[in-house]
Amino acid sequence: MSEQNDRNARNEQPENRLRRELPAEVPAPAPPAGQQAQEQPQQPLTGRQRLVKGLWPPRFTRAQLIVALLLFGLGFGLAVQVASNSDTDSALRGARQEDLVRILDELDSRTQRLEDEKQGLEKQRQELQTSSDQAAEARRQTAEKERQLGILAGTVAAQGPGITMTIEDTKGTVQADMLLDAIQELRAAGAEAIQVNGVRVVAGTYFTDSGQRVSVDGNKIKAPYRFKVIGKPQDLEPALNIPGGVVQTLEKEQATVTVERSDKIVVDALRQAKRPDYARSSSQ
Repeated sequence: MSEQNDRNARNEQPENRLRRELPAEVPAPAPPAGQQAQEQPQQPLTGRQRLVKGLWPPRFTRAQLIVALLLFGLGFGLAVQVASNSDTDSALRGARQEDLVRILDELDSRTQRLEDEKQGLEKQRQELQTSSDQAAEARRQTAEKERQLGILAGTVAAQGPGITMTIEDTKGTVQADMLLDAIQELRAAGAEAIQVNGVRVVAGTYFTDSGQRVSVDGNKIKAPYRFKVIGKPQDLEPALNIPGGVVQTLEKEQATVTVERSDKIVVDALRQAKRPDYARSSSQ
C-alpha cells in the first residue's frame, strides 16, 4: 500500500504538486512607514488654530496700508494736541486766582471790542440806507474814515486816554524782540496809537538790534524806552501784567517796568504818507 502511494505521487502532474505546495493566499507587501503616515486622515483644526492661521502671516492690501497710515497720522496729531492742551492747562492750573480773573477779563474785553466794531459798521450801513441825502452822508463817513485811517497810518496826531510804559534797562539786556512783543500785546489789547521814544508805530514798523541799542524803523533809540499808548487803560495795563507776559519777561532780564494810566495821552509823532509804487485802488 505504501509502495502504491509512492508510485501515485511520482506519477502526479507537476502543476498539481505546485498548487498543493503554494499557500492559499499570498499577503501583499506592506507599504513604507512614511507612506502609511501620509495616507492617514488629517485631524480637524481647532477654532484657535484656524484664527491664528488666518491672521498670521498678515496680508495687507494697498488700501489697508493707506488707511493705517492715515489713522496713525490722525492719532499722532491728537496726541500732540492733547499734550499741548495739557501744558496750557498745567500753566493755568498753577496761576493764582487774581491772574485767572485778569485773563478772563482781558478775553471779555477783546470780545466786547469786536462786538462794538461790528455794531459800528452796522450803524454806518443803516445810516447810508436811511439817510435822505445819501451823498452827503457818504462824504461825512468818508471824512471820518479818512481821519481814523490817518491815525492808524501815523499821518495824523491823536490824543485820548491810555497808558505810559517806561522800561529802564541799566544792564543792557533788553533786545528788539522784547519790545516788539510789547507792541504786539498792546495791539491785541486794543491800542489805537503808539509811539516809542518819539517814533510813531504803524502797521509796517519793525524793531532791530543795533549794537547796544535798538532801532525802530531804522531810527536808533536808547533806554529808557518810553511807550505812549492810546486805548482803554483798563484793557492795556492788565494785558502787560498777565502771568508770563511782557512785564514778567522784562523783569527776568533785570529791567524795571512802570505802567501809568492817564486820561489824556498825546501821540504827536508823525509819519510821512508814502505813495505805493505798485498798488492802486481797484475802483479806479
